[in-house]
Amino acid sequence: MGTVEKKQTTAVANDQTIRQILLVSAGASHSVALLSGNVVCSWGRGEDGQLGHGDPEDRFVPVQLSALDEHEVNSITCGADHTLAYSEPRVQVYSWGWGDFGRLGHGNSTDLFIPHPIKTLDSVKIKQIACGDSHCLAITMDGEVASWGRNQNGQLGIGTAEDSLVPQRIKAFQGTPVKMVAAGAEHSAAVTEAGDVYGWGWGRYGNLGLGDRKDRLVPEKSSSIDGIKMVHVACGWRHTITVTSSGSIYTYGWSKYGQLGHGDFEDHLTPCKLEALSGQIISQISGGWRHTMAVTSDGKLYGWGWNKFGQVGVGDNDDRCSPVQVLFPNDQKVVQICCGWRHTLAVTERNNVFSWGRGTNGQLGHGDSVDRNSPTLIEALSVDGSGGQRIESSKADPSAGKKLIPPSGRYAVVPDETEQASATGTRDNGGDASVPENDVKRIRIDPGLA
Repeated sequence: MGTVEKKQTTAVANDQTIRQILLVSAGASHSVALLSGNVVCSWGRGEDGQLGHGDPEDRFVPVQLSALDEHEVNSITCGADHTLAYSEPRVQVYSWGWGDFGRLGHGNSTDLFIPHPIKTLDSVKIKQIACGDSHCLAITMDGEVASWGRNQNGQLGIGTAEDSLVPQRIKAFQGTPVKMVAAGAEHSAAVTEAGDVYGWGWGRYGNLGLGDRKDRLVPEKSSSIDGIKMVHVACGWRHTITVTSSGSIYTYGWSKYGQLGHGDFEDHLTPCKLEALSGQIISQISGGWRHTMAVTSDGKLYGWGWNKFGQVGVGDNDDRCSPVQVLFPNDQKVVQICCGWRHTLAVTERNNVFSWGRGTNGQLGHGDSVDRNSPTLIEALSVDGSGGQRIESSKADPSAGKKLIPPSGRYAVVPDETEQASATGTRDNGGDASVPENDVKRIRIDPGLA
């Protein structure tokens, strides 16, 4: 990591300051990046406060999240319409954005437009955080797992289908240290320190890897891959990806758009080795709504699945049911990848950030709302960008940004594959409901401020 600079209150655009890109994360239609010096910036859709800038405005280029300037953040994670950050020195988790179902962990359903600490996690040392559509998971340094948010299909793993407004421990993992967790739309997955894979929550497409299409209210081990040690796990919307200790990749779950990469469009109910990449050692994986990305140990990037907006990054808008290599200028090697719903972010070894896919709310960070179907340099974040790293500051008032909206009548939103909005705003577990592909804004039944 780069040298930590104290009292970084001005815009990152200090003439000679070159910051290392440490982390990127992508949500439904927003993006976040962490730079050395504990600088956090965000861009894209801001309707629900997920950018943390104190207002509901979209941002079309990266803007420094000034409310976190003094909080020594060293980890960031996007949910669909909310964001979390963790400060290791302060031992504090922060959340902001859309608050439905308690996904922010503050004991209510309040939307927050700037970061607020999750009191239940005060002084809890966190190893990793994962966010899905409407729920979150966190692993403590002791390997225990806490979960909170929406739970209609058991994705919290607490043995009920009741939402949780605050983090609570998943008792099923007591005595079984967890290495990594992942969260999809309504399901969750974990890899233990021993290398076992667990799944829980909504399982209609086999995305739990348990050989059937049933939901699980508590984590259950996938026995079909006994003896194969897993070290990484990621969730797409309704599919799951794992990587073995030897670098092989396995996928399972929903494959209507080829997002499993097996050369077909068939669901898989148990983890299935991705033979197309058997000659590669996979080091990173990420799942989007209907697409998947993987980075090899030598920095090559492969993508497959739904590609309507160019989110696979191969220069066209055709779906792929098998992995295709994504090319970068000057053959730059990829060191980090992250999928949003319909867009993708990558960091290269040259300290550049690229984005591609859906751009309608500025989530690509290029200053416009244009889609891209191949990697495009985010100028403001990248060393090779024109003028170097020049990032605006949001100047958010830390005392503001709290917006109260009654939870009655609100609903979780997902893009609708039939391109028809739900008349009632409710979700049917059998399909994708609520938001059409043209990205219309949500309409709240009661938009009043409390």
